Amino acid sequence: MTATSSLAPEPLDVVVVGEALIDIVQSADGVAEYPGGSPANVAYGLGRLDVKAGLLTAIGRDERGDAIAAHLQSAGVVLLPGSKSLQETATATARIAADGSATYTFDIDWALAPVALPYAPRILHTGSIATFLEPGAGVVRSLLEQARGGCMVTYDPNIRPDLLGTHREALSLFEEIVPLTSVVRMSGSDARWLYPNKTLEETASHLLALGTGLAVITRGAQGSLMATRHIQLSVPAIPSSVADTIGAGDSYMSALIMGLLLRGSDGMAPTVLERIGSIASMAASITVGRPGANPPTHRELLAGMAR
Repeated sequence: MTATSSLAPEPLDVVVVGEALIDIVQSADGVAEYPGGSPANVAYGLGRLDVKAGLLTAIGRDERGDAIAAHLQSAGVVLLPGSKSLQETATATARIAADGSATYTFDIDWALAPVALPYAPRILHTGSIATFLEPGAGVVRSLLEQARGGCMVTYDPNIRPDLLGTHREALSLFEEIVPLTSVVRMSGSDARWLYPNKTLEETASHLLALGTGLAVITRGAQGSLMATRHIQLSVPAIPSSVADTIGAGDSYMSALIMGLLLRGSDGMAPTVLERIGSIASMAASITVGRPGANPPTHRELLAGMAR
């Protein structure tokens, strides 16, 4: 791969690679626009948690792209070189149902400028549309191959069926990526879409057999399943009144990454995974309690955990 830019002038703890877009949210209260996109939400959530993070993405040289850049900067996230590469910023129109759940319609072209990793961050995270939609998906896979063995790689497929072609094609792409990862996090609905004939526990075991080291499946109010080759454990959810579910999974992912960074020398011991899962569940609980992809700050998360 020919490198056209490097990722950052100085090392970051986490580099996130993937789409950033504008969520156009339609609800009973009217229409509002928020910066979004699963990987961008994860990067923003990391910044809010005081993690040194950068985002490699593809946004437009337009007002919406400027809004995304300012949003990331407000959390201390570095927008990495080459990210303002499009003429027009992508959008996702989200329709909010009475129960707070969201359905999406996308207007996106995912084309990522080729880059090289000049250093290995502690964690490289990717996911969602960025790993399925060409031509950018090929660049993402190349970055994962570069990073293999040099750092932890986390992945959230965040399935969007309307953009993925056939189930067989999507599953094949997904299973090409899993062996390049250290951690896979997915929602229960993603797991059931990818593997309709497996239980969530069977899906977690299958992901581990494909080569990842930790499989995490979130189950909404039923909590989350965390599995390694040696253990499977269930971490309870933290109850919350729901404003909407936008960004909940991404907030969980950000806190999961933070927990992995801070876990120390105890590896993937059950007590470590329970602690990380509880922190991630608290982050998701805070997020669903307020509109839009609005993850907690580090201070808010610590206060929640202290209750």
